[in-house]
Amino acid sequence: MHFIGLAITWVVVVGIIGIGIAYLAKNEANAAGFGLPVLPAPDARGWWQVKGIRDVVSGLVLGIAIFAAPQALWWLLLVAAITPFGDAAIIWTNRGNRKTALAVHAGTAIGVVVASILLLISR
Repeated sequence: MHFIGLAITWVVVVGIIGIGIAYLAKNEANAAGFGLPVLPAPDARGWWQVKGIRDVVSGLVLGIAIFAAPQALWWLLLVAAITPFGDAAIIWTNRGNRKTALAVHAGTAIGVVVASILLLISR
């Protein structure tokens, strides 16, 4: 169970860092893929970059915790799941793409919670 929990964690780490880098590169397709309407204004790019740095840092924190705080990793994952749950709620309540809110964001949050539980019970 521990191996599966760590494998899920690594998928999340690599995935969220990759997504963050794509947002930092001002990729409009990524912004549309988030689930909210894309603003045509160039000013929207700053918001994409805010999301990008948030995602990169989130991934780095989890990646470092795998080595630096393995006993606390399950707690950190549980807390980190708030971000994708929050993203899903934001999309849902702002008339965004509900399929994206559920499949991408809520799905990620559930995966992170599952990894957390697996790490907890395998201690």
